[in-house]
Amino acid sequence: MRTYPIGLVPGPVSVPREFREAYLENFGSADLEEDFFLLYEENAKLLQRVLKTENAVTIQSGEAMSALWGALKSILLPGDRLLAVSNGVFGRGFAEMAEGLGVSTVMLEAPEGEFLDAGEIREKALAFRPRMITVVHCETPGGILNPIAVLGPIAREAEALLCADVVASAGGADVRTDEWGIDLGLLGSQKVLSLLPDLSMVSVSERAWKAMERVQYQGYDALLPWRSGPAGRYLPYTHNWHAMAALNLSLRRLLEEGLHNSFRRHEDAARYCRKRLADMNVRLYPAREDLCSPTVTAAIVPPEWAWKKLDGALRKRGLAVGGSYGPLAGKVFRIGHMGSQADADLVRKGMDVLEEVLGGTGRITS
Repeated sequence: MRTYPIGLVPGPVSVPREFREAYLENFGSADLEEDFFLLYEENAKLLQRVLKTENAVTIQSGEAMSALWGALKSILLPGDRLLAVSNGVFGRGFAEMAEGLGVSTVMLEAPEGEFLDAGEIREKALAFRPRMITVVHCETPGGILNPIAVLGPIAREAEALLCADVVASAGGADVRTDEWGIDLGLLGSQKVLSLLPDLSMVSVSERAWKAMERVQYQGYDALLPWRSGPAGRYLPYTHNWHAMAALNLSLRRLLEEGLHNSFRRHEDAARYCRKRLADMNVRLYPAREDLCSPTVTAAIVPPEWAWKKLDGALRKRGLAVGGSYGPLAGKVFRIGHMGSQADADLVRKGMDVLEEVLGGTGRITS
């Protein structure tokens, strides 16, 4: 199995040694011991600070997709309506998942590399009257940070819940859960938090809790049991104490750095990455720079290269970046500068390797 000294994949990101060492400790039984529940409560409070919310934050075992499934299945029943605001694979994924649950779904798809006009979203929401509106804050396959603050007032006017995937943004970009009217904010451990892909977290508004009471979903990924379970010292399954200990370290380090400083570190890494790509005449996927994410940069594979050949050439030199998904597969490659990888020296090394490889066939022309 090969490892890469310059790791810039867009998640799961490299896990700092300090966080990994939490998995080597000996803990008790998570579902029986007070120390675990105190740790859970502390982590939930720290997450409230990161997500800028007074809403409850649940923490479950499982990769980030379990938060997406859990949110949909906890709120929606067959025949309910969902409006998916999309400009990429994960935005469309919300619609596809909901359709699989028997939900009546309308998807608003933005032009390539763009985000939708708020007026268009409002018009559709008021006409369709969905129970839930879904959106992705950082659409990682296209490297786009979507301006989702406009959706909160629309959701309230349409009497819908706003469900936002902040998996690849929270901690590296500003997420204002309460100010933006996010009812369900979905987060995973493997992006900016720089942990293994083994925890999912959800901020839950009172409106969302009330909606869950109608459905009473009780599957493994259900959110409703977490409303009272930790306070009552009862869990629906045995939790991952090791992951929770690592999460505590990650959140403490992030808040010690300061959210503003973390945002600046991520934006500095992204800006440097974009400048180096421009110097190589490599085009970005987002249509406008103001849509470029601070946590991941998506670039068009140069026309002289096939993605597999470019990826192989980079990995031979120790650099691992990411390809993309769906319609962008083979057309776009992604540089992940989030969490532990939002490091100026690491990104510089990665860009040096990319320039060396592209320089092997002469300067790329636009």
